[in-house]
Amino acid sequence: MRFSYLVGLLPVTSSASHNEPAECDPPHEWVPAPTNGTDHLARQGMQKLEAYLQTHSNSNSTCTLETAYRRKEWDTFSRPQKLDYIHAVKCLQSKPGLSGDLAPGVRSRFDDFVATHVNQTLSIHSTGNFLTWHRYFVYTYEKALREECGYQGYQPFANWGRYQNGVIGAPIFDGSETSISGNGVYRKHETVYLPPGNASVITIDPQEGGGCVTDGPFQNMTVTLGPVGLLGINDTTPNPRLDGLGYNPRCLRRDLSIETAQGASDANITSLITENNDILSFQNDMQGLFTFGIPRYGVHTAGHYMVSGDPGGDFFTSPGDPWFWFHHAQIDRVYWIWQNLDLETRLKTIAGTITFMNQPPSRNATVEDILQLGVNDGFEGIKIKDALSTMKGPFCYIYE
Repeated sequence: MRFSYLVGLLPVTSSASHNEPAECDPPHEWVPAPTNGTDHLARQGMQKLEAYLQTHSNSNSTCTLETAYRRKEWDTFSRPQKLDYIHAVKCLQSKPGLSGDLAPGVRSRFDDFVATHVNQTLSIHSTGNFLTWHRYFVYTYEKALREECGYQGYQPFANWGRYQNGVIGAPIFDGSETSISGNGVYRKHETVYLPPGNASVITIDPQEGGGCVTDGPFQNMTVTLGPVGLLGINDTTPNPRLDGLGYNPRCLRRDLSIETAQGASDANITSLITENNDILSFQNDMQGLFTFGIPRYGVHTAGHYMVSGDPGGDFFTSPGDPWFWFHHAQIDRVYWIWQNLDLETRLKTIAGTITFMNQPPSRNATVEDILQLGVNDGFEGIKIKDALSTMKGPFCYIYE
């Protein structure tokens, strides 16, 4: 193995085959599934947040429910708002990167964010900082879109529960100019095993894509970094560097999966929020209990592999697909809802160590630990305690 230290993260190939869809297959008609459970919890959480702020207001703070900006679901955006967002992402992909020798394969500011994720992957997943690090990561990306590319809006989220009935044909993936492009063309690829290796308890079957994306705004997008831990695709040219940070240009590939999308159904999101009262069980359930031998995706894993492909199916380089930012805004929204339901407790608590699955064994994370994003935040960083509330620290936002 090229990365023997990444136990349980590297691709596993299989002899599983998948027949190319017949040309006469009927077109997919997308019907959004209801998200009543999650939406009810969001409203309930907002009421609790409003009551909490009335008794915990800081007279020195300028962030209130009236001044906080609102992140919204992609399908509520108007056509001009969608086009503005897409333009800003493509702008970020066109601006020269800042990483330099830290990541020689970087070619754009968009790549800078991918490189940061690659560099820190094993200290930001299944760790005590997973939720706060990614909250800060999405915020910093959003800030770059606004300050470097003139975007007037904020990062949208995609409510996974809407895709329970289907992914292909959904407005965000329909290949139109107001989408983030569609599925990849069919190309034979492999079953994904989670976790990779002999202890796998979940398999994700190949679907109808697997190849290059050929429609929509990102059809000509170039993926530059990785692969590092790519699953399901075994014909990508290896990166010239062992750490995956060398220049390795290739097309964006996807394999949209209804099978995996169902793992992030509204019912599963609702149970995640209501059945986990402590932060450790909440974040473990969210990231997927398959790491503990339990055949359950977790909405985090399900949201990633409903798009899959390259780089979306790579644990390290997944921010290289524009979908990542919609997915992780929804991760943050679910975390935000969960926090709002018991703010007295949940705005103060973290759990876990500072290494992936505590391998190698490490100390517990603390709220004084620094979240740092390299060139993307000027190497300044913030403390975890300043990322526990979306109404404090550098933030001032809520979800609508």
